[in-house]
Amino acid sequence: MKARKLKVLLIEDDTIEVMKMHRALSTLNEKHTIVEANNGEMALSILEKKDQLPDIILLDLNMPKINGIEFLSILKKDDRLKYIPTIILTTSNNQRDLLACYNLGIAGYVLKPLKYEDYVEKISRLMSYWSINELFIA
Repeated sequence: MKARKLKVLLIEDDTIEVMKMHRALSTLNEKHTIVEANNGEMALSILEKKDQLPDIILLDLNMPKINGIEFLSILKKDDRLKYIPTIILTTSNNQRDLLACYNLGIAGYVLKPLKYEDYVEKISRLMSYWSINELFIA
């Protein structure tokens, strides 16, 4: 089975985390396209271009301007954007955050591990899973 190359919208305000994602994907020889937004406002402006929607969104929760949960609330109210699988990629293991995100319709909640090797393993599994899934384009 051939895995699909994904177009990923990475919404992350920490430059180190963005670099870590790129490094992890290059280590795995993953050829996915990463579009970066460093906050929810920037991500929403990227998503306004409805003919260039991402296959999945990787979303940090703790960001300036619009936090992850506020971003999700806006995203899930849009009839076209609400079908994009959104996976939380965060350090927050707060149960209230977890519940709020699932109530808003996320596709997954992944805790960022401290060890880089564990991070690479999680990203590898995450990308492998979504690259073989059938995705709905509204």
